[in-house]
Amino acid sequence: MKNQTLGLFDDLPPSPDEIICGVDEAGRGPLAGPVYAAAVILDPMRPIEGLRDSKKLNEAKRDMLAPLIKQYALAWAIAEASEEEIDKLNILQASMLAMRRAVEALSTVPTLALIDGNRCPVMKVQSIAIVGGDDKVEAISAASILAKTARDAALVTLHAQYPQYCFDQHKGYGTALHLARLREHGPSPVHRRSFAPVRALLGEGK
Repeated sequence: MKNQTLGLFDDLPPSPDEIICGVDEAGRGPLAGPVYAAAVILDPMRPIEGLRDSKKLNEAKRDMLAPLIKQYALAWAIAEASEEEIDKLNILQASMLAMRRAVEALSTVPTLALIDGNRCPVMKVQSIAIVGGDDKVEAISAASILAKTARDAALVTLHAQYPQYCFDQHKGYGTALHLARLREHGPSPVHRRSFAPVRALLGEGK
């Protein structure tokens, strides 16, 4: 299916016949846990105030908006790619996989997927990559919020399994606290073995 990349959403000619879903991922950078993606088809008759890039919203605002998105959207879906898939495919391809899974899981089939970033996953639906789309296109903003809140919740669950790493505090990112606990306890089963700090501790890198 045809893919293209746009720098500005304004360059995309509007079409009233399109069923548009916004797509974004969360968790490309962390050293542990899956990468998540979400796809959202918003209902133009039920607008949601305050949608924007999830990174520009605090946790409380994201947690308030996520259930509203699920309630008012025409369709939404959340998917993931596991640590094993990340290590096997690389993080970029695993992110593409999670996004494709999210789009394919929608209860309504979209005719166009707007993807945050400069690459599109390979899928049957026509897709357009929009650089900075998570703060330009409300459907992508909504997907960004759902992916981020879902991944944060998953890392809190992982904290209950592996409390020694403090996943509830850093959500798997390579903070000083996380790196210190990683050096102290070694990698857990949910750490991404292909990422340099983890690989080094496993003796597979310098």
